[in-house]
Amino acid sequence: MIRLIAWRELRSLFAMPSSWVVLAVLQFILAWFFLAQLQAFLDIQPQLAQLANPPGVTATIAATLCNTVALLLMMLVPMFTMRLIAEERRNQTLALLMSAPLSSRQIVLGKFLGLWAFLAMLIAATALMLYTLALGTHLDNGLLLSNLAGLLLLTASYVALGLYVSSLTNQPIIAAIGALAVLVGLWLADIGAAAENSPWHTLSPLNHFQNFNAGLLDSGDAAFFVLFTGFFLLLAMRRVHNNRIYG
Repeated sequence: MIRLIAWRELRSLFAMPSSWVVLAVLQFILAWFFLAQLQAFLDIQPQLAQLANPPGVTATIAATLCNTVALLLMMLVPMFTMRLIAEERRNQTLALLMSAPLSSRQIVLGKFLGLWAFLAMLIAATALMLYTLALGTHLDNGLLLSNLAGLLLLTASYVALGLYVSSLTNQPIIAAIGALAVLVGLWLADIGAAAENSPWHTLSPLNHFQNFNAGLLDSGDAAFFVLFTGFFLLLAMRRVHNNRIYG
């Protein structure tokens, strides 16, 4: 049943013209940034050749682009998660969904996986763009795969948080603003924290992505994303379960 709900969510996303518009605009921005970074790398290549250990094209272009994708996803994901539950509650279709023989866990996980798969296609398109560099140079596959894995985990954490916020209201706009406020707030608290051992560094998903962005596969960062995602999914399941009981 989880797969059916995920497939239903995925089909509804592809059926919405706004989804295609957002993805087209995002791909245009990423393509422009990618070409600008490539041109900048070509311009400074004579200076890099004089260095003993010059940074490669993967670190200069691919890692920088993936970091930009991480920031854009922070702004983009709330636009998609706002409709997962809030819009269904506003349109009074959530009651029909909960009246079906589906558990709260199946509903939440199905919606989560459907949107995550949709956004994974965006990450895959970014990966294809980056792998075009292999036509003219050697790529650091380890660094590139580390960034892609980090983006998938980061996206999962964003979707889980946005899904929970969407379960708290019947107004999609409020759900989008709320999720965006939390994500941006964690990011600003992270970059504004002066102390190296500040708890804000620990709570920020973007901070944990930085090791992946540098090519470091830290089990602690991976565990954070799993726990962060699981925590908000459990909260969303609890919220949906309470809606089913108390209306």
